[in-house]
Amino acid sequence: MLASVLWGTTGTAATFAPQVGPLAIGAAAMGLGGLLQALLAGRRIARARTELRAQWRIVLVGGAGVALYPLAFYTSMHLAGVAVGTVVSIGSAPLASALIERFADGRRLSRRWLAGAALGLAGTVLLCAAEAAQAGTGAGSGSVRGTVVGVALGLVAGLTYAVYAWAAHRLITRSVTSRAAMGAVFGLGGLMLVPVLLATGAPLVASWTNAGVGLYMALVPMFTGYVLFGYGLSRIPVSTATTLSLLEPAVAAVFAVLVVGEHLPALGWTGIALVIACLGVLTAPSRRLRTAGAPEAEAPEGERGRAQERDQDAPEPRDGLALNA
Repeated sequence: MLASVLWGTTGTAATFAPQVGPLAIGAAAMGLGGLLQALLAGRRIARARTELRAQWRIVLVGGAGVALYPLAFYTSMHLAGVAVGTVVSIGSAPLASALIERFADGRRLSRRWLAGAALGLAGTVLLCAAEAAQAGTGAGSGSVRGTVVGVALGLVAGLTYAVYAWAAHRLITRSVTSRAAMGAVFGLGGLMLVPVLLATGAPLVASWTNAGVGLYMALVPMFTGYVLFGYGLSRIPVSTATTLSLLEPAVAAVFAVLVVGEHLPALGWTGIALVIACLGVLTAPSRRLRTAGAPEAEAPEGERGRAQERDQDAPEPRDGLALNA
């Protein structure tokens, strides 16, 4: 829950550095945070170098997802607003994950997924309508176009988020420890973002406020948030952790209204509620997954990899975690 709260502050924090463009904010947050993750996971990455080298294509795909995600995400918030950019990005990620699993892993789309997709699509349409109406009464058609582009980039952010999550999970289920997998994927993504940071990051060092925002984004929501999320994942099932993560769009919307001063009409709040309901439908645990003996039949190879990290993680039954992951 604390990780979700930290992630929900990113859009609001970015508004305190208006001179810094969304590309620079995204590159600083995910780039520096990713490089720091790789640095701290250096020993584990070195031990897993043979497995990572054998699966370099997956590492490359995951790194590209890490690099593209913040650029699309922060630009989406810049154009469509903090609340809408966050909700569309977070709300579309589970849907994108289901599609990736369908085409990459051959999993069939369930009726639960169809119900969640319907809720998410309806919520996104309501959000677009609410923001477009607000823009139409204010700055005119240019703002309406900006909102539409922002929503489209939010969908791109959701897709790239799903891509790097899928890549990391694929590595973990192929005998790479979770910290090595995350460090390799995020470290490569961070390296890809360095040129973007060098090209757009000059305003970050133009004032102490801008620099403080950049450091906050890299160290608190990105680095600390992902450390807390990983810490939680070692102790509770993935289904519980992802359900707690639904707090993020709610936190982002509340901060956008209370701190940034954005106004979201009732139609927009209804859209947010539908998107959160979509996430709830997609992540709620199924009773049949808890049937005794079933997880062992599907336990991935990565369980051997995760066992190498138990010297620092408290013991937890891994069967349900592996199946839900």
